[in-house]
Amino acid sequence: MTDLLKTPLFDEHVKLGGKIVPFAGYELPVQYKNGALKEYTAVRDGEAGIFDITHMGQVRIQGKGALNFLQYVTTNDVSKLVDGQVQYSALLNEQGTFIDDITTYKIDDENYYLCINAANRYKDVVHLQTEAANFDVTVTDESDDTTLLALQGAKAQAALQTIVGFDLEAIGYYKFARGQISSSGGIVSRTGYTGEDGFEIYIPNSIAVDVWNALLEQGAVPIGLAARDMLRTEMGYALYGHEISDVVTPVEAKLMWITKLDKGDFIGKVAVEKRKAEGAQKKLIALKLVGRGIPREHYKVFVDGEESGEITSGMFSPLAGGGVALAYVKPEHMTEGQLAVEIRGKQIEAERTKTPFVRSNVRK
Repeated sequence: MTDLLKTPLFDEHVKLGGKIVPFAGYELPVQYKNGALKEYTAVRDGEAGIFDITHMGQVRIQGKGALNFLQYVTTNDVSKLVDGQVQYSALLNEQGTFIDDITTYKIDDENYYLCINAANRYKDVVHLQTEAANFDVTVTDESDDTTLLALQGAKAQAALQTIVGFDLEAIGYYKFARGQISSSGGIVSRTGYTGEDGFEIYIPNSIAVDVWNALLEQGAVPIGLAARDMLRTEMGYALYGHEISDVVTPVEAKLMWITKLDKGDFIGKVAVEKRKAEGAQKKLIALKLVGRGIPREHYKVFVDGEESGEITSGMFSPLAGGGVALAYVKPEHMTEGQLAVEIRGKQIEAERTKTPFVRSNVRK
């Protein structure tokens, strides 16, 4: 525990009764006093939930070669971005498997901002800095100086508007604005990981506590890791280390929609084209239990009695009214055969379904 990092909000989490656990190299709250289910419910039922996601990393890409560099190291087509737009994308290795999934913020033609996963931060930065040697760009890791909050739920905009100096209504989905936030400057994007309307807020560490407490005073409910994962799973959003990793390509992970094979050369392109032509080795599906039970990560999935794969993310969904999960299965079992999930030695019948498992309320 002594080697774990703390975000600038660590003491605030303790004051609020947060149950602290190790996560991605940090000490973070898994839930607060009222429990994960009430935190989840607050976000889904029209309140606003506030998440400390400062463990995520931020990397700035600057220079005349920024666009060419990002076109080469990311899978999505960065040339389609306009100033103030955010894009979901990924970093691949030469084998076509994931180094990380990321979001790319375009500030202007020579200035971009990447948000990366906490557990992959140092790996990502080394990768980006190594590849940058062939381009006219600088790669700067700004993670240690930046606090990242997510504010999600129907009341998020009203709460946040009280402390920002620009019109949040003008920010569209997957767009962002820069300007005054509390006593300093920062970035607000209409993005998130819950399926609810809301924002992600990048601010300097110096105002983290003030912003956090100001949003709590506006009625925001603090949300821990457990509720965050419930909300994420209900949307069917991929998470590194679960649905995506360095052993799967976008073909298996159903993420070809962020992998633009026609944009020109990029790292991993040849391998992805080869995998696409040969066919996926396994396929990601969404399923819902017909019987009672809670599907958990690594539980085995059977099709017509044959072991086919395993759960990558699973939970009991209060809104869906049962157990829901994402799982990798053999390609021939993606659409055919009777599904079952092995839970405590028993095979529980399941059925294929689509994501999101519950209705999304993001504002598009």
